[in-house]
Amino acid sequence: MVLLSYLCAAMVSSTTSLRSESISSHRAGVSRPVAIWVYTGVVMLLIQVILGGITRLTGSGLSITEWNVVTGAVPPLNTAQWQVEFAKYKATPQYQLLNSGFTLADFKFIFFWEWFHRFWARLVGVVFLVGFVGLIGKGKMRSWMVRPLIILFLLGALQGAIGWIMVASGLTGDAIYVKPAKLALHFVFALGLIVYTFWFALQLSVPEEARLTTRGDSSATGLAGSIGSFQRRLAVLRRWTIIILILLFFQLLYGALMAGLKAATVAPTWPTINGSWIPDGLFSEKPLMQDLAGNKITVHFIHRGLAYLLLILVGIWSILAARVTVKPGIAGSAAFHRLRWLPLLLIAVQIILGISSLLTSPGIIPQQWVAFDWLAQFHQVTGLLFLLTMVGMLYLVIPVRHTVDSVTV
Repeated sequence: MVLLSYLCAAMVSSTTSLRSESISSHRAGVSRPVAIWVYTGVVMLLIQVILGGITRLTGSGLSITEWNVVTGAVPPLNTAQWQVEFAKYKATPQYQLLNSGFTLADFKFIFFWEWFHRFWARLVGVVFLVGFVGLIGKGKMRSWMVRPLIILFLLGALQGAIGWIMVASGLTGDAIYVKPAKLALHFVFALGLIVYTFWFALQLSVPEEARLTTRGDSSATGLAGSIGSFQRRLAVLRRWTIIILILLFFQLLYGALMAGLKAATVAPTWPTINGSWIPDGLFSEKPLMQDLAGNKITVHFIHRGLAYLLLILVGIWSILAARVTVKPGIAGSAAFHRLRWLPLLLIAVQIILGISSLLTSPGIIPQQWVAFDWLAQFHQVTGLLFLLTMVGMLYLVIPVRHTVDSVTV
């Protein structure tokens, strides 16, 4: 979270200091309280994803077998209530096939993490609704903000429904875990929700002057050539940023499939995959979509390959970013120049954590938090920070449309 705070601060540090209610340019109505509120939502959503990772790693996701939006906010308060919840869990395939030796104390441990994960989701909703109503009541909200915030609320509600669909997939038949595809769907929607919220926060907090663009008369003597070169380099960098984000989407999707299939343990070796660069069993299942999403070795191979490809592309991106320099007639972003080294650092750390996770995966001990769990959790967090960093970079290099005003936070 320290790195996230630095990222958000750097995005706005190059702006002119404004009073809490001041406006940066064309459209009246952006206030500091709204921006702070939305950034609070970004941080809370990131914590929610982290809690989801802990819930998965502790095997806690199926401990609550019902979806009670209101009454489920209160955990069992006495022994009788605990026994009722424990009896419900005993009826699940996970208990009968995997955790039949569980005591009530064991159940309380996994129940806590699933309950806290759901409780935090409720808290995010409360913070949203209270903040929305309060800011409207105080006149801080403007009409153009309402639509994206309603969309944000609906996306949050949809994410909750997808979460329950995911849990329900592990409560029937012979399932001892949730379905990997539904876990991946839940994770991807969470990322979409975070990115949408973060983008809106950037619109509120990053003034046009802080983004890379041209200004003034580009036909002025001595400036036309410099500005033209800048625009070409910026266009190239923008295309590379979009390409990286598209690949990163698939990489994060396959990371979720890796987690759902527990595919790290199928090949806990590096740099080869069980001694081979092209492992046995690759693309061996039919149909192809089943193989791409359900064959552990295929998912493992693709996840590794995308990591290497992203490292190469981000390296090229960093070189291109270093060539984008501020000159007369060009509005440069101090935030961009301060942060353009960060994607390469994060992807390198991400790969190191990924390698360390798979090498320690043979040491996994059910119901115990071991080295693998720490490394896997940091691996996920770094991936989230990398995603937000690239989204922030895209925001700084896209053309300015002169539609939304910003304030520093």
